[in-house]
Amino acid sequence: MDIKIIQAAAAFISERIGEEKPLAGIILGSGLGKLADLIENPTVIPYKEIPGFPVSTAIGHKGNFIYGILGGKKVLAMQGRFHYYEGYSMDMVTLPVRVMKLLGIEYLFVSNAAGGCSEGFGVGDLVIITDHINLLPNPLIGTNMEEFGPRFVDMTCTYDLDLQILAQKVATELGIQVKHGVYLASSGPSYETPAEVRYFKTIGADLLGMSTVPEVIVARHCGLRVFGMSVSTNIANAFNMETFLNDGNDVVIQADKAATKMTALFAGMIEKL
Repeated sequence: MDIKIIQAAAAFISERIGEEKPLAGIILGSGLGKLADLIENPTVIPYKEIPGFPVSTAIGHKGNFIYGILGGKKVLAMQGRFHYYEGYSMDMVTLPVRVMKLLGIEYLFVSNAAGGCSEGFGVGDLVIITDHINLLPNPLIGTNMEEFGPRFVDMTCTYDLDLQILAQKVATELGIQVKHGVYLASSGPSYETPAEVRYFKTIGADLLGMSTVPEVIVARHCGLRVFGMSVSTNIANAFNMETFLNDGNDVVIQADKAATKMTALFAGMIEKL
């Protein structure tokens, strides 16, 4: 991607929000846009107004940047993300991360709705992402953008260990139960077959989704500290039984139910940064 596209988008947003840099960027997944409603003194910037930006077409994604205060700190939240399955290139899927980097963020909080495929994961569970498995094209393929990071990026501690500890501490203080798991990203938009679910579970996945990982890879390339959280909105179908059918609208409904707890957790973490 031409860096001028990234710079133009960042310049447009900067004109709307002023010179004070946001501490954190937040990417809100399917049905999780409720957090943006709690941002104080908000400035709302629709994606369609930003030069070079795509628009969200997925269910439960409003398509706005929200700038304001959360947990007493300046934040920039994406009320909806872009997906590879929408037909966007990886450059476009991850464009907002590089834009937020230019705007000054130091932390990236990512969230998603995911299917739980491990025992003990129930509908509505909040899960701290500890690692991921990527079955999507790597967004760093192609000419390296030296302005943002090195050709080869270490992914050993992709999800910041200190932020995971902080999340657990804040969750305990708030009386919110959280679990921990590995997130697997595949292309979608079809849900996984039962055979695929069994395979993904065998190779170490706890959560199955269609997003997040490309943004996280680019965030690490940019040197950002990353925290990830999934809402387990359905139980991934490991059996060829009609009682286990997946429904996209229900995923959004279940994510919305858990959004209040996730919002409190994110706000509590950001307050302590």
